[in-house]
Parts: sequence; structure tokens; C-alpha cells
Amino acid sequence: MSRIIAVTNQKGGVGKTTTSVNLSASMAATKRRVLLVDMDPQGNATMGCGVNKNGLEASSFDVLMGDVDAKDAIIRLEDGGFDILPGNGDLTAAEVELLDGDERETKLRSAMASIRGSYDYILIDCPPSLNMLTINALAAADGVMIPMQCEYYALEGLTALLDTIDKIREAVNTELQIDGLLRTMFDPRNNLATQVSAQLIVHFDDKVYRTIIPRNVRLAEAPSHGMPVLQYDRTSRGALSYIALAGEILRREAKKASDMATSA
Repeated sequence: MSRIIAVTNQKGGVGKTTTSVNLSASMAATKRRVLLVDMDPQGNATMGCGVNKNGLEASSFDVLMGDVDAKDAIIRLEDGGFDILPGNGDLTAAEVELLDGDERETKLRSAMASIRGSYDYILIDCPPSLNMLTINALAAADGVMIPMQCEYYALEGLTALLDTIDKIREAVNTELQIDGLLRTMFDPRNNLATQVSAQLIVHFDDKVYRTIIPRNVRLAEAPSHGMPVLQYDRTSRGALSYIALAGEILRREAKKASDMATSA
């Protein structure tokens, strides 16, 4: 059974795209079939995977508008071991066109239906705002991963995001759940970061992933080389952290399946 995870936070610069790209590569390294969907008009996930966002024959915009089948827009990343449905600035037009369309919240879910069974995990990199693109991602997803820095304003923005997730659950996707909160760019020498991290655990308990993504130079450098950090420097702290995150997610899924089987 495949699982679709929306990686989202309306606050920019929290490691959302970094997480989408590197978790995709790490999941693929565990022999899972993985698709990364770039729903951000900036196209950073696309570029971070070594794909030229300005030279696309078809993109997530064309799929969202129903002009191209998803399978025909997907690009295989042989070195990364996973597939990508690339995105670029065309998605800005989608935000406008979706406002007047029928079933505007579920366009992506409908488009993904035909390919869902081909993958174990589909990760959706969302734009850093709560717009129609993000709503489409949340409507298509089974779970939400929220990357966040441990700083004061991050907690404030989290409340708005959780409210949006609740509304999406009530209106168009009753199965949507929060998979977890991921602490990114973490520096244990920063007292505020440590305090916010502790607050997150108090409020969200086991929804906070145990894996912490540290500030790491190799992690920051990898996108400029058009590759996940696992390819760029697999021994770096950044690469090891995302491998650990992939393992934690798989263990959670296994436990959930085991619990369901026991209660059945």
C-alpha cells in the first residue's frame, strides 16, 4: 500500500525542500519505490535533483491542469534511485486557474490516482504558503510532515498550519493525519533551539520525530551540485540524519501495521 506524504510549512527557509529531496533519496536507498512531486513554483526540488526546470517538456502544472497524464511527465533519476514529477514557475498560473475551477481542491488527487500504485512512497514538496497548491497537496496526501526550525516564530506559524490541516480534514480529506514534526537546521549550542525543541515534545509528544536534522555544510552545498546529499557526501552528518529519518518512518509504519493486525 503506497503512502502519500505532503511536506509542508507556510514559513519559508525551514528545510522543506531539503527534506523532500533528501528523504526521497534516503527512502530509495532502502529499496522503496519513491516519487517526489514538486508543487513549488520556485522549482527548487527539481533543480536540487539535477533537472533543468526551464527545459521541461511537461511539469506538475500540466498534470494539475489535466493536459498531461502524470506518468508522461515523470522523470527517472537513475543516480538518485527515485522518480520526480518536476515543477517550475508555470505553477504560479495554476494558483490563479484553480480558483475558478470545479473540484479545485482535488485536482492533484485525481491526477495521482493512476500512478499511486506504482510507488511505495510519494513525497510532495509544497510551496511556502497556504495557497491552492498546498491545499491540493493536502487533499491528495495521507499524511503531513512539517519541517520546522526550533525558533520562536516557528511555533506561531505552526498554529495556522494545524488549523488549515483540520479544515482540509473536515472538508475534503477525512483520512489526512499529521505524520510528524521534523526539527531541522538544529544547533544544540543554541539555548532557544533547545527550549523550543522541548516545548514541541511536551505539546506533540510522539508526533515529533526523534531524528533531528542538524545544520550541516554538506547538506547546504548539495543542491548547488544538483544532487541529494546522499550522492554528494554519503558520510556527512546531513546524509546520515536523513537515512536515520527514513528508518524511523519505516519503523513507525511497521509498528502501525502490526498494531492494526493485532487489533483486527
